[in-house]
Formats: sequence, C-alpha cells, structure tokens
Amino acid sequence: MNATGQPVPHRPELLRVDGVTKAYPGVVANSDVSFAISEGEIHALLGENGAGKSTLVKMIYGLVKPDSGRMVFRGQTYQPSEPRAARAAGVAMVFQHFSLFEALNVAENVALGMENPPPMKELASRIRAVSTEYGLPLDPSRMVGDLSAGERQRVEIIRCLLQDPKLLIMDEPTSVLTPQEVDILFRTLRQLASEGTAILYISHKLEEIRSLCDEATILRRGRVVATCTPRERSAREMAELMVGATLTPPARAGGDKGAVALEVAGLSVASPIPFGTSLKDVSFAVRRGEVLGIAGVAGNGQDELLLALSGELKSASDAVKIDGIGFGDMGPNARRRVGLVAAPEERLGHAAAPDMSLVENALLSGVVRKGLTRAGFIDWTATQDFAARIVQAFDVRTPGTHVAARALSGGNLQKFVVGRELSQSPSVIVINQPTWGVDAAAAAAIRQAILNRAAEGAAVVVISQDLDELLEIADSFAALNGGRLTKPRPVQGLTVEEIGLMMGGAHGMEVVHHGA
Repeated sequence: MNATGQPVPHRPELLRVDGVTKAYPGVVANSDVSFAISEGEIHALLGENGAGKSTLVKMIYGLVKPDSGRMVFRGQTYQPSEPRAARAAGVAMVFQHFSLFEALNVAENVALGMENPPPMKELASRIRAVSTEYGLPLDPSRMVGDLSAGERQRVEIIRCLLQDPKLLIMDEPTSVLTPQEVDILFRTLRQLASEGTAILYISHKLEEIRSLCDEATILRRGRVVATCTPRERSAREMAELMVGATLTPPARAGGDKGAVALEVAGLSVASPIPFGTSLKDVSFAVRRGEVLGIAGVAGNGQDELLLALSGELKSASDAVKIDGIGFGDMGPNARRRVGLVAAPEERLGHAAAPDMSLVENALLSGVVRKGLTRAGFIDWTATQDFAARIVQAFDVRTPGTHVAARALSGGNLQKFVVGRELSQSPSVIVINQPTWGVDAAAAAAIRQAILNRAAEGAAVVVISQDLDELLEIADSFAALNGGRLTKPRPVQGLTVEEIGLMMGGAHGMEVVHHGA
C-alpha cells in the first residue's frame, strides 16, 4: 500500500545505499547506513538534528564522498564526484535554503542552475509549460525578489524538473509554505511519483510524512534504527523511534498574568531589507507570563518586527515600551540591560557568527546580562562556563564549545541560539521561528523552555509560520499581513476559519459565519 492506501505494484529498485559510512573529526556522521528506494516511491528520511540525514543526502548528491560502503543507481555503481555528476546521472536536489538571486528574474535564475541553458526565449517557454503541467505556475519574467517563499520554492523545483530527474531529493520543503501551498506541492510530488520519479523526502513534520510518504528510513546518531510504513504509524510513534525515548507534550502553566511588560503602539518603520516589508501602525501589548503568538506567511514583516523589537531597527521612542519606559530609539544593548532578549530566524550570520566558536557566540549576546567582562576585559572562564551550560541544558550535540557555529547541524545551532537567549533571566523574550528545522524532541524541549520562562514571569512574543506550534504554546494570537498586524485575540476558541482570515489580512474585521 502507498501513502494514499492504494496497492503498490512491484517497482524496479532505483537507488541502493549499502553500508555507507562517513566520519569527521570527533563525530561519525553516518555509520554502516543501508536502505533502498524504488522508482516512483516517495521515501522519507527521518531523524533528530545531527542524526546524519544531511550528510547522507550530500553523499547521494555528490557534495560529500563516503569513507566506505557503496551506492548503486539504476543498476550501476554510483560514485558522484560532484553535484554536476549527480545531476548528469539523474539526481536533483531542492535545498532547505534557496540559492536564488533576488535581483534576477525567474528565467535568469533557472538558467544559472543549468549546465547548458537554451536561449532565454525558449527557456521561458519551457518554464511556462513545465510549471503549468505540474500545477506550479510561474511567470518567467517576474523578479525573484517580488516572489513569496512558496513561489521561490517553485523556481527551485522547476529548475530541477527541467533536468528530467529520476530521483528528486527535498530537504524540509514545507518549512516556509502556507497550508494551501503545501497541498499544491504534495499534488505535484504525487504526480511526479506516478510518472516514475522517486522522491527522497526530509521533514520534521511527521503528519505530512504520514500523508505523503510510502516508506520511511529512520536514523539515530548516524545509524539506521528502523524502517516503517508511515501511514501505519502515528506521528508520536515515529518521533519516539527517532529519539529512542518516550515524548511528553509541553505543559502550559495556568494562573493570572502580570502587568504589561512590552507595549508596542503605532509602530511604523521602513524595511531595511531589500524587497522587504515595512511595518505599518503595529500595536499590541504583552503581559508578564503571557505568550503572544504572531503568525503570517513568510515575507509579511516578520523579520522587520523582530528587528524593531530587538533594537536593531530604531523607531520613535514611545513606539516600543518596556515596563512603561520608551525604548524605541534605543539599540539592542540598552534593551538587553532591562531584560529584553531576541532570537532571529536566520541562524547563521544573524543569530550566530558562522566562523566564531560557540564560546565566542555565547559572548556576543550574553556579555550584557551575564557580566562576561571584568574591568573592560573579557572573562573567558565565565564565558566558557556560560557556553557549556547552554550546551548541557539544551542538549546541543557538538564535540565541544570550541567548534565553530557553522560546524553544527541547523537544529543543534538553533538549540544553542535559543538556549543562549533563554538562559539570560529575561523579562521580555522575542523569538522568530523558534523550532524551524528542529526535530520533534528538540522542538518540544524548546517550547517547554519558552513556557517555563513565561511561568517565571517573562512576557513572550513568538513569531512563527507553524500554526500548530502557536496554538500549542500561545495565550493570544495575531497575524502579520503586508506589514500590518491584526488585533490580538485569545487562542482559546479561535477557529481555523478565523486564523485563515487573519493571515489573509482581515484587520479589525468581524468574522462572518455563513449559515449561522
């Protein structure tokens, strides 16, 4: 049976990975990994952050060479020396982080990813034809900077499909998509599978895996620990196979909320980000002990809101108040001194300096509140202790605090960044995408840590595209659309219809229940 419950005919094997091992100094990324994918199969690759998924697909795509073991593709020994060789063999990959140039149009971006692109007019015609055939319509002349996150993903997918791949690898493909865009993507992937294309699918969203995938291979600490048919397992069962332990959902503390700790009134600022979205008259208040969840499709002002709250983007003094005092025209350090901490969405380059060690990254934002200097000099012993406590408390998988931030997997770096901020006894917390690209166990731990800080009296703003996450931890809910924020509403009793209207820009509008 496949993911839709239909009988699956016998299909020829497309790719076999046999006993593949890859080690780096201090860590074995993959150890004796074996699995197979058939033609037309949608195969999930599951595991915690640091389980070895990324290394494995990099070997399949020719970015990394295995130390031992072998791969067989379409009946032939397969040893791609580089991605170009993998693409020539029929393997394509859509990465989690898009590699697109915003100042170029769709056709120009597609051409850059092709070995021998045809003339631009012919390419534009092919893009229109292929994108329409697979239900992902694209205008080849549109600038990528004007596209939504979902449309940008279409560019990456169409670029792959123009190569006529036999195996398509997708890494966290729905992390930036709306529910409607996810439905469109899944229809496309099912169509590709029906035509014989195999899909290797990496995601932490286990209900999506259950809906879409035929089979799953589960990795833990670099080894294959289980295989299963996702539709025959619950999301919880698969999550527990991934982590090797029983999971408990986050527990939200009840009780009355305290005084307003963060107040935003009439916040309007121009976006400093190319192709960004300016904030327009944003207003809300968050009490001590309260979690405000802010939803929205990517590119509607989320990054700008975090910049304005953290102090990286200044505004009128009274536009941002902390405990009744205007801080809108103050920078990040002034806000940190009074207890506001912030964790942006972009891990490498914004939340963390890629080439600095974890100790140095702990210093960058912890120096103000953790007292990591003495008489103007850095207290390296205290800084190292701070970094080590973060690693231990948030289960950051790393050989040590001396390693560079870029050496960590995305999920482990996310745990470090969030842990660094939550470990500073904050009174106001602002986090954008707290569990983006993080496995089920780590996501539950991060959400519980956020709720624990709220229970201790912190006012929390969580900006996220994960509606399930917001509904799980938030007390009140608002949505950003085009730089405007809807009026916050209590989460209790909020319907999916109302959430959809709020995300679509129903600012201050009463929801009309048809047929009432």
